[in-house]
Amino acid sequence: MKKIRNTLFVTVEDAWVHKDGETITIHKDHKKIGQFPIHQIGELVCFGYGISVSPQLVEHCACENVTVSYLDGKGKFLARLQGPVQGNVLLRRAQYRDADNPARTLAISKCCVSAKIQNQRSILLRHLRNHSGCEGEENIRNALSNMEISLSSARNCEDLSSLRGIEGASAEHYFSVFDYMVLFPGPDFRFHNRSRRPPMDRTNSLLSYAYSLLALDIRSALEAVGIDPYVGFLHVERPGRPSLALDIMEEFRASIADRLVLNLINLRQIDASGFKIKPNGEVEMDDDTRKVFLAAWQKRKREEILHPFFEENMETGIIYIAQARLLAKFFRGELDYYPAFIWR
Repeated sequence: MKKIRNTLFVTVEDAWVHKDGETITIHKDHKKIGQFPIHQIGELVCFGYGISVSPQLVEHCACENVTVSYLDGKGKFLARLQGPVQGNVLLRRAQYRDADNPARTLAISKCCVSAKIQNQRSILLRHLRNHSGCEGEENIRNALSNMEISLSSARNCEDLSSLRGIEGASAEHYFSVFDYMVLFPGPDFRFHNRSRRPPMDRTNSLLSYAYSLLALDIRSALEAVGIDPYVGFLHVERPGRPSLALDIMEEFRASIADRLVLNLINLRQIDASGFKIKPNGEVEMDDDTRKVFLAAWQKRKREEILHPFFEENMETGIIYIAQARLLAKFFRGELDYYPAFIWR
């Protein structure tokens, strides 16, 4: 099985990142603060402002198919540098034809939404198994019942607009009981509802950050296979919006992002003091907390989980690419359906 290379996250603002022989070296205020073997880096992600990447390193990244991405401190995507686009025109033409075909669009979207609901239900069911008699058990079971109805409706849905409504209703049921899975004592990480732009509590801040990283990884996987991440099916296309990456990301929200956030909170690997609360109520991680999160994210990408379609264990980072390849097979007509990822 192919092994993924590391992602280098640069979180020091006003840092100078450059190529030094066979290493990537980071300086701040004329002092070296980091050095990494260049052959081990598969992606460079710059978090924050004022981070400069040398022309020599940009040239190397372009030649070696290493993407350079820029995000602000909250994880919002700003820009991306990459070399020649990978893949062949026939695959993308097949993708574009499917995007213009309502039946194929609905078929792919139903797979993504169904997998999302199944994976969210799995998170709740596992919580009940691990914490018998837990607080909110009855509410969780009611949410599970409602989500099961949503799952059946999604599988039998006949139009995209209704499918989006079903997905939204199921997500409301899921997040209405999400707080019961937060076991950290006290009010610091309490979750009342999903708030996105901006996140209004610590748990929402962590979730939004995780979803930003997940979207970045999925987009990279699609591009590696040669699929256009901007032409999607479930999410409405907008200029600059990686709609397809957001579609495929739905399968992984609960099993990857939500699980990681809950683990970090419940195992007390993140402290409540590591967040900044702005005058408008927005909550943002500080630099130290962000580093802890990124280290955990990178570690999670290297953990092996079972891929249900291939029936073999894979590193999480490889599973994203495996899903992109399965999607490409569907576009080419080699599969009758897109086998979205189901977490077990």
